[in-house]
Amino acid sequence: MKSIDVSADDNLEFLDIIKDILENKEFQKLSNYEHHNSNRLQHSLNVSYRSYKISKKLNFDYEKVTRAALLHDFFLIDNYSITKYNRLKTLFNHPKYALDNSLRYFDLSDMEKNIIVTHMFPLGRYLPRYKESLLVDFVDDYVAIREAYYSKKSELSAALSFLLVFTFNFIFK
Repeated sequence: MKSIDVSADDNLEFLDIIKDILENKEFQKLSNYEHHNSNRLQHSLNVSYRSYKISKKLNFDYEKVTRAALLHDFFLIDNYSITKYNRLKTLFNHPKYALDNSLRYFDLSDMEKNIIVTHMFPLGRYLPRYKESLLVDFVDDYVAIREAYYSKKSELSAALSFLLVFTFNFIFK
């Protein structure tokens, strides 16, 4: 999946919101972990940036969305070096691991905590309490599918984009 260009002037606000997270040495280690056809840091940036753009358009709390979306996969377990059983456990438990890591390094609001811990809804143990939580959950799914199937991007991407925008316009208008 193509990396997001966050160097343009209109994206300086996005970078300003997440600057402290991107500078954190532990968080930077996410670049060492494979994730779909990318790495976990790039995946998290993709989810954060798309969530930022959509949440601004929908008048959601875009700063909290942007930060929590960036932190949603902040766990340092290499899924490719563990057994299939442990990989399955990590699938269900990694939102809690990401929240625990995030709390070690950053002050989080209740909304940010909920966004992180519920981003795998309905697979996880926690329920989304905010529309922002559902947004990040949907965007994470969308980005993961795009990353996993990037070679078939044209048809799939168009369909997923339409579905995502339609769903949020329908639910929150």
